[in-house]
Amino acid sequence: MLLAIDIGNTNIVLGVFQDGKLTHNWRMETIGYRSADEYGMVINQLFEYEGIRMTDVKDMIISTVVPSVLYTLQHMAQKYFGHRALVIGPGIKTGLKIIYDDPTQVGADRIVNAVAALQKYGGPLIIIDLGTATTFCCVTADWRYVGGAIAPGLKISSDALFEKTAKLPRIELDEPRAVICKNTIESMQSGLIFGHRGMVEYLTARMKKELEKIDGSGKPIRVVATGGVATLMAEGIPDIDIIDKMLTLEGLYFIYEKNRRNHDGRGRDLEQEWPSAIEN
Repeated sequence: MLLAIDIGNTNIVLGVFQDGKLTHNWRMETIGYRSADEYGMVINQLFEYEGIRMTDVKDMIISTVVPSVLYTLQHMAQKYFGHRALVIGPGIKTGLKIIYDDPTQVGADRIVNAVAALQKYGGPLIIIDLGTATTFCCVTADWRYVGGAIAPGLKISSDALFEKTAKLPRIELDEPRAVICKNTIESMQSGLIFGHRGMVEYLTARMKKELEKIDGSGKPIRVVATGGVATLMAEGIPDIDIIDKMLTLEGLYFIYEKNRRNHDGRGRDLEQEWPSAIEN
């Protein structure tokens, strides 16, 4: 059994794979000051509820955009599971060739999403992760990662309205009845939801034109959406072809399978530089 963990700025998503199938998944808040023991106890409770024993986990893989939490979860992994988790980073084979000014600057979550989407759907693709940040990643049919864009996520925008204005309240991110609204709450929801959709639509349309030239395969470009608010945002955006909420976890599984022979659970991973490793 493999435990896959994706550490995001807002949430940590966990999934358990048995014989290549994602059997259970959970989401918890990312708390920087939580100790390894606290994380261990939370995961133990989640496992117990589903009838899973911690001893059933034979290996672990972690992706993170929050380096400060990584050490804590590695300590937790060793103490409660007896394994040093494989971490997405230098030395990891992904199958991607990254065309980027500095390949090491590409976030681990973006790499994992790209691998999962290509593995499941084939390229060329635009992958939109609608989380704390809204990220766009463009990949070609021959597994080249050619870049993308990063924008403030829906929740960041909502928090900014509340924190940077004197009279606007904190609101729920629900779709309003119309674009033209007659009260403050729905007016904010209109600007946030429909405004964010407009941004996604515009960037996606521009990226399709550019990616078509870069890819050169002549194949149609599909758009895959993932992330915490993917379902909410994808409604009303015709360019989004696929919603896949478990994309990151499945990407972690695919990458683990590529690297399992070089990982023994005690930290002795294949030593390669990140840019060269991701080309293989």
